[in-house]
Amino acid sequence: MSRVCELTTKAVMTGNNVSHANNKTRRRFLPNLCQVTLMSDVLGEKFRLRVAASTLRSVEHRGGLDAYLAKAKTAELSQRARLIKRRIAQKQAEAA
Repeated sequence: MSRVCELTTKAVMTGNNVSHANNKTRRRFLPNLCQVTLMSDVLGEKFRLRVAASTLRSVEHRGGLDAYLAKAKTAELSQRARLIKRRIAQKQAEAA
């Protein structure tokens, strides 16, 4: 399983450890990924996603999974998140 957030595509970054003597060695900066279950109000279903902690804060700030996916760019989402976004849009179109 790759270390990528399913909602924001935050992934592993690389850089250097720099010692006091200014020696540089390569290192990896890993995203803070959490396995969370998010509830969709429109669909009435729970979805288990692997998201970064900062993304989880953004989801809560925007008012839940449905609102977050409605505003998110489709290109940034994983395949599973795109499918959820499409299902939510279809359900909202039926209701309107």
